[in-house]
Amino acid sequence: MTKTIFLTLSGRTNAGKSTLLNALIGEKIASVSSKPQTTRTRITGILTKDETQYVFIDTPGLHKPKNKLSTHMLKTAESSAADADAVLYVIDCTKKLHEQDEAMLKTIRDKKIACIIVVNKVDLLQDKSAMMPLLLRLNNEYNPHAIIPVSAYEKDGLEEIMAAAEELAKPSVHFFPDDSFTDQPERVLAAEMVREKLLRLLNDEVPHGIAVTVETMRERDEKDILDISAVIYCERDSHKGIIIGKQGSMLKKIASSARRDLEQFFEIQVNLQCFVKVKEGWRNKEGLIRSFGLSEES
Repeated sequence: MTKTIFLTLSGRTNAGKSTLLNALIGEKIASVSSKPQTTRTRITGILTKDETQYVFIDTPGLHKPKNKLSTHMLKTAESSAADADAVLYVIDCTKKLHEQDEAMLKTIRDKKIACIIVVNKVDLLQDKSAMMPLLLRLNNEYNPHAIIPVSAYEKDGLEEIMAAAEELAKPSVHFFPDDSFTDQPERVLAAEMVREKLLRLLNDEVPHGIAVTVETMRERDEKDILDISAVIYCERDSHKGIIIGKQGSMLKKIASSARRDLEQFFEIQVNLQCFVKVKEGWRNKEGLIRSFGLSEES
């Protein structure tokens, strides 16, 4: 008999949810960056092992909203937890438990949603015993199904997560083909790969005001080449100058780095063309947020 479980990855921004998602399914489908609020929408990762299908839903990190975009992100994170069979709640063990962590964990407990607490980044602790008070407190106050210390970066502890999730899986048909690893359209994946490079390479004040859309994506008939045209939207003319760089140097660096990831992912030579446009204040404009696919209603 086949089984399925839908698990929402929840937690504070920069706790390592996207790194964990990529590690669990063995494919890079979520952008990873040291900058907060990297994930903006629900991203579904799928893994089928034997008779069980695991559907992981990565969500934006919990944070204090500062504009309409971040308000949409927070609503997505909160609603996704209620829709799942269980929550993988990810905590950064190198930081103190935040009041948003406590509020979310209390909500999960009070609504009787099954919860696996993933205590991440244990590779950064020299003394692992230092996290024992945190583990005891989490267990006593929130009564989770399991608490699992992991290093998503080093892919340590993943089997323990899968075993705990297997215990919560329910008899069901599989909702996705067994060889699927995401439900994200290829254009969305390509756009996210470009945006990740922007997050990694640009100054702190620029990346959060950036959106990326893939306008065209087609394989040439006569050659094994995938042509991709991406548009990078920013909020200010000054940001456009930073993205392009002196004589186009930064844009070339971004495109070159993104092209390598795209070629590895799609297993084909990629011709990537990137263009930069300004949409002032787009993060506070509902129409643009929807058009960029960053609203649950889009």
